[in-house]
Amino acid sequence: MRKTLLALASTVLLATACGTTEAPVTEQAGPSGSPSAATKITVTDSRGKEVTLDRPATRVVSLEWGETEMLASLGVMPVGAADVKGYATWDTAVKLDDSVKDVGTRQEPSVDSISALQPDLVVMEAGRDSPLIGQLEKFVPVLVTKGSDGADNLKRMRDDLDMIAQAVGKTDQATKLMADFDAAMAAGKQKLADAGAAGKPFVMADGWKQGSTISVRLFGKGSLVSEVAGQLGLTNAWTGKVDEQWGLGTTDVEGLTALKDPDIRFFYNASDGDDVFADGLASNAIWKSLPFVKNQQVHKLPNGIWTFGGPLSCQQYADALVKAYAG
Repeated sequence: MRKTLLALASTVLLATACGTTEAPVTEQAGPSGSPSAATKITVTDSRGKEVTLDRPATRVVSLEWGETEMLASLGVMPVGAADVKGYATWDTAVKLDDSVKDVGTRQEPSVDSISALQPDLVVMEAGRDSPLIGQLEKFVPVLVTKGSDGADNLKRMRDDLDMIAQAVGKTDQATKLMADFDAAMAAGKQKLADAGAAGKPFVMADGWKQGSTISVRLFGKGSLVSEVAGQLGLTNAWTGKVDEQWGLGTTDVEGLTALKDPDIRFFYNASDGDDVFADGLASNAIWKSLPFVKNQQVHKLPNGIWTFGGPLSCQQYADALVKAYAG
């Protein structure tokens, strides 16, 4: 799983896209005043391409966990998804039904498996190879989300959710999801402020081990989880170089020595059970010398909080931060 995530990280860091959404375009009512048999919907995706559906999609295949979560949270259980087992490990925001078919890995989904499900829509991120989009569009409309945008990732998340909601006819549900998210963020910010934690520094990371080398991936400025923490009133202490799309940067244990503030709390994700911070660094002298380690301010996130997810995953993450700082 860790190697799969590394391959994904290498792929997505190179991916760029931009897009907008627009309100659904529907047919006018018939002469009798009743709706026409087909209600067409047109959505402009992250490629700037208009995707037209004869009616709101109900048989949807999703090729990325964040979008799979969004669909399920809107009340549209996908008929197929990439890496269903991995989703259950890394994203617990919304449980998938047993009926959801696995269509292969997120890196190489099976076109044949997707086709066999006879979907009326495939949702995928812009980071996927363009040849796959072309193969799929031979038999099904494809809606390409942006997936990430370091310039404003919370707005991007809202835009992706709204775009998917338009395609599946669930705009009211999307509005409620974001209203609940905004309310949770406001309540969390107030709780942190009441606890005297406003402005406190944090670091969010994950890591992996190759041989005897441990690498650390930092979620810096522009990453989705950094923006969530910022909305709560916290300050990202990692100011190292990050990529423009995902807000991710890589360092080693020595690189963490730049984090000198004794107030820093260090959060990390290890949902697959491969915990390099608790296990791989347990006897590392540099690691043990870091202020947040010495002060016992290292926090493993609850398993299954997907750091690239939708509003429900972001709310899970926010809840974990508030608990760490305010109890």
